[in-house]
Amino acid sequence: MNKAKLITLLFAMIFIVGNSWAQSENVKLKKVFNGKNLKGWDIPENNIWWSVEDGLLKVKSGPEKTGSILWTSKVFKDFVVQADFLLGEGTVDSGIFLRDEKQQIQIGESGSLKRDMTCSPYIPGKGYPAEAEGIADLLKKDDWNTLKIKAVGKDYTIWLNGTQVLEFHSESAIEEGKIGIQLHPNRDMTIDYKNIKVAEI
Repeated sequence: MNKAKLITLLFAMIFIVGNSWAQSENVKLKKVFNGKNLKGWDIPENNIWWSVEDGLLKVKSGPEKTGSILWTSKVFKDFVVQADFLLGEGTVDSGIFLRDEKQQIQIGESGSLKRDMTCSPYIPGKGYPAEAEGIADLLKKDDWNTLKIKAVGKDYTIWLNGTQVLEFHSESAIEEGKIGIQLHPNRDMTIDYKNIKVAEI
C-alpha cells in the first residue's frame, strides 16, 4: 500500500470512530447517581460496600471480602451509560453489568486471567470473548477515567476516555434489564465512581 492510500485509510478510520462517538454524544445523558445518597438504586441488604461521600460513590470490600452488586431501580432497554471511575487500593476487579449479571464490561484486573481487562466484555461460560484495544495507553491508574457504553439490542460499543476501544455483538444479551455496578468477591479493594449517567435511546 502506498503512502497516499495509507493516509487516506487512516483518516477514514479516524472519521468512523469520531462519528460513532459523536452519535452517542447526541443523546441526552441524565444523572442516575445524585452524589448525595443512593436514591434510585437498589441498596443491598446489610450494605457495607456502598457509600456516598463528597459527591462520590465509594466502593469498598467488606472484612470477609464478600462481593456485591448495586443495581439501578429502573429497567432499561437500549441505552448509553457513562461513568467516571478512579481505581483505588488493592487489586481492583469491578465492572458494569448490562441488563443482567451475564453481560459485564470489566473494570480492572480479571481474576481468571490475572491481568487488566478494562473495557472488555465478560460473559459467564465464555470468559472474555473479545478484548478492548489500546487500554494500556488510555487507562489512567492514578486519575479519573471515563467509561462509556452504548447498548443497542445485542450490540455494544465501548469508549474509554473518548476513544472507541471495542464493538461487540453478544448473542446472549437480553432485551431489557437494570444496570449494575460490580464489586467482585474475594478482593480487598476500593474504587470510586462519579458522574454516573444514562440516556435511553
